[in-house]
Amino acid sequence: MSELKLPEINRVLLSGRLTRDPDRRYASDGTEVTSFPLAFHRRYRGRDGQAAEQTGFVTVMTYQRLAEVCSQYLKKGSPVLVEGRLQMRDWTTPEGGKGSRLEVRGEMVHFLERRPAGAPGEPGSPGEAQDPPAPHVARESDELF
Repeated sequence: MSELKLPEINRVLLSGRLTRDPDRRYASDGTEVTSFPLAFHRRYRGRDGQAAEQTGFVTVMTYQRLAEVCSQYLKKGSPVLVEGRLQMRDWTTPEGGKGSRLEVRGEMVHFLERRPAGAPGEPGSPGEAQDPPAPHVARESDELF
């Protein structure tokens, strides 16, 4: 009997809100990295028929141009839709211990909220520099939509 070959599918689609401001840094090779914690919810009916809600948390990692855009436009509480894949991160502590965690590598981030009119950086906000409006979707590539 031949071995069953499974398709290699690793896709994640999550919507939620950032639980704190994004953390922007640079990897040892100079790659820009932005991470942010995302809270997501699941609403369902329990066995007793009562409405219930479950909240989960995951770290989203973005790289290069997407990292730059996310660090520029996102903040604590920002609603986003993240498309990407699961990845395992392993590390060794300075004491020699091992650590690992499952995280989401964001490949596309949909910004679900635009800056309100009159907010700092928007036209009509007196005395503030005018930043470009946030893109609706940012991808891991340099393309912005």
